[in-house]
Amino acid sequence: MRGLDGKVAVVAGGLGDLGYATARRLVQDGCRVAVLDSKADDQNRAQAVGAHYWQADITQAARLESVFDQIAEQLGPSSILINTAALFLFKGIDASLEDFQRISSVNIAGTSLVTHAAVEHMKRSKQGSIVNFSSISGFVAQPQFATYTATKFAIRGLTKAWALELAPFGIRVNSLCPGSIYTSAFVTRCEALGKDVRAEDAKESEAILLKRQGHPEEVASAAAFLASDEASYITGADLLVDGGYTAV
Repeated sequence: MRGLDGKVAVVAGGLGDLGYATARRLVQDGCRVAVLDSKADDQNRAQAVGAHYWQADITQAARLESVFDQIAEQLGPSSILINTAALFLFKGIDASLEDFQRISSVNIAGTSLVTHAAVEHMKRSKQGSIVNFSSISGFVAQPQFATYTATKFAIRGLTKAWALELAPFGIRVNSLCPGSIYTSAFVTRCEALGKDVRAEDAKESEAILLKRQGHPEEVASAAAFLASDEASYITGADLLVDGGYTAV
């Protein structure tokens, strides 16, 4: 992608399937990539794709500020932020105050905190691209998804507010909205519920125009596009990567 070579990119939640695929893609496109994740990188997965790793909880503002300072010292000031970190908590009308506080602290407040830490560095160079991961759940209703859906609608709102606020600094902000993606989390969820993975994959695929679930690499390609100069006139927008699910 044009304009990615040599840039410093930070992928928050970079050890998850979508974040990891995005980190790998950005390295391939020539970025110096920092992976942030609350999980310990015990198997050096970040290094395996040519990325650098920092352990960080995105709800801890002081830690994030320190990490971004370290990234600037070791790799250079970050000009790309990919916000994939999220808590997956699915509750419906029975969701408690604690449920909403837990998921909002990560998906809304945490995303805001890591973005604030990144923007402080982007402003100095008068350029930047922020890609916030929302979801098709930020567009449509799904059974027992109220908690998650609320945060993904909120991410789209934050994206537009930040795009307005940061445009004078040359910083673009967009949201990426994946649909059904075949990930290890999908397999784990099926197994935990005692469901056949192939049967559930077929069931999910039937509701999609392209009749299949997406792959993490396809989401990563869209993230790289939004981060790149190929999307230089795109800000405040939502890019759906859902195989046509929301078109019907």
